[in-house]
Amino acid sequence: MSALIALRHELHRHPEVSGEEAWTAERIAQELEALGADRIWRGLGGHGVAAEFAGREDGPTVLLRCELDGLPIREISDLPYVSEIEGKGHLCGHDGHMVSILGVAMHLAKRPAKGRVVLLFQPAEETGAGAKAVIEDPRWPEIRPDYAFAYHNVPGRPLGEVGLRTGAGNCASRGMQILFEGRSSHAAAPEDGLSPAPAMASLMARLPALSQGVIGEEDFALATLTHAALGEPTFGIAPADGELRVTLRTMSNARMDTVIADALAEVERVRGDLRVAVHWHDVFRSVVNDTRATEIARTAARSFGLATLEMDVPMRWSEDFGRFGDDGALAAMVYVGSGEGQPQLHNPDYDFPDDLLPEVIGLFRRIVDDLLGTSAE
Repeated sequence: MSALIALRHELHRHPEVSGEEAWTAERIAQELEALGADRIWRGLGGHGVAAEFAGREDGPTVLLRCELDGLPIREISDLPYVSEIEGKGHLCGHDGHMVSILGVAMHLAKRPAKGRVVLLFQPAEETGAGAKAVIEDPRWPEIRPDYAFAYHNVPGRPLGEVGLRTGAGNCASRGMQILFEGRSSHAAAPEDGLSPAPAMASLMARLPALSQGVIGEEDFALATLTHAALGEPTFGIAPADGELRVTLRTMSNARMDTVIADALAEVERVRGDLRVAVHWHDVFRSVVNDTRATEIARTAARSFGLATLEMDVPMRWSEDFGRFGDDGALAAMVYVGSGEGQPQLHNPDYDFPDDLLPEVIGLFRRIVDDLLGTSAE
């Protein structure tokens, strides 16, 4: 375990954000080669890496997925392995997730009795772009799994407690960027221009009003205004340009479609003679946990001696894992407590707890053994 902890600290010192994970990917690939993977795919959907450990007999493919990327957040910490990259940090725990899956790889030297295990180190999870890019990679059919599992650490819950939820596990979300173009004028004669200010002011009230219900209800929707900019910081010019950013969030993909339609209708209602362009960013599908895959994870957690929690409601935050279930795998994400006193995800002082590693490695080993068995050789 000490070697894995040292590797996590090394990864923590060198975070790379979504789309820039070249060093991290190669470092992981080197470890997988040293562990004797039967096959390694590099450059999947960008910088993604996957490794195959094949069994002696035919059987299903089990995918264990983790994430390569860090965040564009400055780390505030006195840790001896604090980020060496200014303005970037592993403040979501992906360094720990990667090392957890490498810990499973260390125990795959015996190989499964049947089928195969594919370990996927996915790029660009934080932007919602990575899973889609991996699945669209022309080599994906060589990997496509029958089962897919992943986990995320959850601060505020007891260390090692395994949260489970069939159905919606993480919300769908997407960023809506609205750009306005009017016509500037002298501030003394605003009537001679076309300012986006009235439309923007209306939308700043109308779009958040699309929020409905509470998490756990089918009609739940949350629209959060995250950014507004109007004109230039002057006193002599009535503005021509503006921008709004809003994050839309729902429990289901179908509900997201209706919220998108409602949001676009609000833009049309107020745009008048303004030129308006809408762009979508950070698009996350809902994570929908398959009943059978969730039961497999539940059985494995209990047989390994981990406490389990049946979650009443999904996580509000989004996760890029949902696309693997959309692609046909029986997929389940589990939510593993990382300590009740742990700083929250994306906080500048967050750090993945090394004490969680043996718990998660044991959980995923048990999932693999339950599905594929362990070779006697």
